[in-house]
Amino acid sequence: MTSLAAAHAALIHDIAQKRDREAFAQLFDFYAPRIEGWLVRAGVERAAAEEICQDAMTTLWRKAALYDPGKATPATWLYRIARNRRIDLARRDRVSLIEPGDAAFDIVDENAVDPDRSVDARDREEALRSALVQLPPEQLELVRLAFFDGLSHSLIAERTGLPLGTVKSRIRLAFGRLRKLLESAGVQDAI
Repeated sequence: MTSLAAAHAALIHDIAQKRDREAFAQLFDFYAPRIEGWLVRAGVERAAAEEICQDAMTTLWRKAALYDPGKATPATWLYRIARNRRIDLARRDRVSLIEPGDAAFDIVDENAVDPDRSVDARDREEALRSALVQLPPEQLELVRLAFFDGLSHSLIAERTGLPLGTVKSRIRLAFGRLRKLLESAGVQDAI
């Protein structure tokens, strides 16, 4: 278990044993935006994602004593709660925005990841974040729409009002710049 996961497990223990509101606030501030964003990226409408997230965090408060650090990390446990709430909501409403078996809801067990690869991935992520902020705003926005929001180049052109060729050129330029920035930071084969 990583140090962050261990710290979060300790906070869950404090919630279970002492009903520690500060521990809950820390976990809420950390996980709520991540869970909500994950649900939205999976295709859940923002209002429903917010409801599911609130429900998952309420479950954390009410059932913290059920958390077993030997079975899952805090992140895995909370994401699983959110996933199950999403499935329950879809069944209740008899509207399935996303099928329960959809790959978007697959949960990766953080304990199964090789620690060396995990550290390397974190280093690469930090280098990428640093490189992204160095992009011109018009390139950064298009990269975000394409790779973080998952929009096609055509949809980006439609949404931004830019010609399709301009969208493609800016993204290509952004990738070239990111590649150079990452290589200068010692990250190879990142893009």
